Amino acid sequence: MTDGTALVGPDGALRCPWALSTADYVTYHDEEWGRPVHGDDALYERLSLEAFQSGLSWITILRRRPGFRTAFSDFKIAAVAAFTDEDRARLLADPGIIRNRAKIDATLANARVLAGWSPGELDELIWSHAPDPASRPVPKTLADVPAVTPESTALSKALKRRGLRFVGPTTAYALMQACGLVDDHLAACAARRA
Repeated sequence: MTDGTALVGPDGALRCPWALSTADYVTYHDEEWGRPVHGDDALYERLSLEAFQSGLSWITILRRRPGFRTAFSDFKIAAVAAFTDEDRARLLADPGIIRNRAKIDATLANARVLAGWSPGELDELIWSHAPDPASRPVPKTLADVPAVTPESTALSKALKRRGLRFVGPTTAYALMQACGLVDDHLAACAARRA
């Protein structure tokens, strides 16, 4: 049992405790989570995967990410926006992804909306909601890490106003954490940015 503070990993480095349950998590935590992500397609992928994660463990999505990338044409917005009813049926039958009808439909609908945006518009919109790092206390334990913030609520509302689906405040905050808009690595965590 942990008190939510950073724990020693297999290499002796301190890490956020959630990262130590599997080798997949260690790699994701150390190399991806909390690192800045830019680019419309890259952010569309993260937004889509966070929506698929809703109600599930992130490890389920992480381990199926290669299947998701294959099924959704590497999350290229233009390609997914052109998916047909046959593609939708293929996705609903694909065992390599999460076959949730509402999440698949949202991912397809979001691509169609985003295909009408200017290049860089999704990136700009998402990153405009990044809080000033100086305004956020550095979390010392997992209890210090929120699930929703005013910024994630504002981002969720902005995305919904623009026609995107499955982008609630909790999903928006998970996106902000994963894509480096906030750094929620614990204070003692070796992966925390300076």
